[in-house]
Amino acid sequence: MPRIRGASIEEHHEMVWADLAEAMRQLLLERDYDSINMGHIATRAGLARNTLYNYARDQTALVLALTQRVGQPTVERVATIAARSTDPAAERMREIIETVLAAFQDQVLQLMFRPGIGLPFVEIPKGPDSPFHAIVVEVENVVRDGIERGEFRDVSDVHLAVDLLSGVMRAGAERIGRDPATYSPTVHAARELILAALDNRSD
Repeated sequence: MPRIRGASIEEHHEMVWADLAEAMRQLLLERDYDSINMGHIATRAGLARNTLYNYARDQTALVLALTQRVGQPTVERVATIAARSTDPAAERMREIIETVLAAFQDQVLQLMFRPGIGLPFVEIPKGPDSPFHAIVVEVENVVRDGIERGEFRDVSDVHLAVDLLSGVMRAGAERIGRDPATYSPTVHAARELILAALDNRSD
C-alpha cells in the first residue's frame, strides 16, 4: 500500500493534486500539450501510472479536475470582492477583471482557452458544470447591484449581458496565454471595454 503523506487521507490527496498541477505546469513549459500523456504526468508528479488513474480516468478528466482545483482560489477571491457591498460596483468589477485575468497566467488554467490545444472540452461546459460558474454568478450580482445604484445601465437581460461580456474575458485569457507579457495592457483594455459597456452614462 502506498505511503500516505500528510496527517490524513484528505491532506494526502490535496498534496497529490498539488503535485499533479505542478507537474502539468512543468511539462507545458517543455513541450506541446498534444505530446504529453498520462505517463509523463505520473512520472513528473512522482506517481505510479496506475495510481494516477485513481485520480482521473483519462487525461481530459484530469485536466478538467486540475482547472477546477487551481481555479478555486480565484473563485473564492471573486466572491469576497463581490460581497463588498459598500464599494462601488464599478470598483468591484475592475478588481474582478484583474483577479480573473491574473489567474490565467497559470499554465494549467490556460488549458481551458488555449486555441488549437485539441482538448475534447475546448468549449468550456456551460452553467453549473463550468469550473467558473460561481464567478459568473458573482459578476451577475455585481451588475445587478450596479444597476440598482444607477452606476450601470439597466440592461434587460443581465445573464445575457454577462455572457456576452465574458467573451472579452475569454479573448483576454487567450491573449495572455499566447504572450504573458501582454498581461497588463490586456487587463487595461478589458476593464475599459467591459465598464464602457455597462456605464450608465454611455449612449
